[in-house]
Amino acid sequence: MCRAAVEEDDVRETARGAFELARPGNCVAAAVLTATGAFVAGTGDALAPAAIAAVTTAFAVAAGNAINDYFDREIDAINQPDRPIPRGAISPRGALGISGIWFAAAVALALALPLLALAIAAVNLVALVTYTTVFKGTPGLGNALVSYLVGSTFLFGGAAVGQPRAVVVLALLAALSTFAREVIKDVEDVVGDREEGLRTLPVAIGERRSLWVATGSLVVAVAASPLPYLSGTFGGAYLLLVAVADAVMLYACHEAFTDPTAAQQRFKYGTFLAAVAFVAGRAALLV
Repeated sequence: MCRAAVEEDDVRETARGAFELARPGNCVAAAVLTATGAFVAGTGDALAPAAIAAVTTAFAVAAGNAINDYFDREIDAINQPDRPIPRGAISPRGALGISGIWFAAAVALALALPLLALAIAAVNLVALVTYTTVFKGTPGLGNALVSYLVGSTFLFGGAAVGQPRAVVVLALLAALSTFAREVIKDVEDVVGDREEGLRTLPVAIGERRSLWVATGSLVVAVAASPLPYLSGTFGGAYLLLVAVADAVMLYACHEAFTDPTAAQQRFKYGTFLAAVAFVAGRAALLV
């Protein structure tokens, strides 16, 4: 009985590790951004491709997170020891296997979408793999690649319903704000990254200069954020809500100079509010 209980606990811990490996919060957030892109660009009869695109995004992000944890396992032992691989909940080989399953699911779903959406999915899947293996330790380029991936979720959603041009500005705004958040995250992880020899932006040019680069990127995004309203893409509700989101993210940049960990969490709230602004702005025009 004791041995059976131990084995059952091991299975539960492995299942929990696999669940955490996906970082479900990130998966849901990315799926919501894709669905938002589809909603902004599409019409009422585009529900099925929008749903497929959202689920595809969730699987792709889960796979990318698992790959990232596999290659970052030594760094995470310093920066994030409670993650599944460092704490022994799942083996590195197991993480690779789970990632492969999730990648396969994403590819299978993407085959049901229009050709442009399929092409975006293919590029993004390659980018997810090369991010950790090639670009993550290159100052600025890793941040830029992640920023593209987040912005492309809107493009993917728009392409899934056949209207990618309608969400290009939203994709650019998302990419710029994501670049700022990613730089702040690198500042948060600078100790482990430096020990592992990764040349992230804070390691290369210093933490304070990196935070000013992040702030500059966000300021550009904030300055451009009224454009969807001015162009008639969104209604007045967007302008009100995006102003609140801008304020939250600007404060997060300020907070990052003293507490990058708290700033990371606040930035996520700002990103969520921005997504709400996109949906509300579009809905205001449909009422």
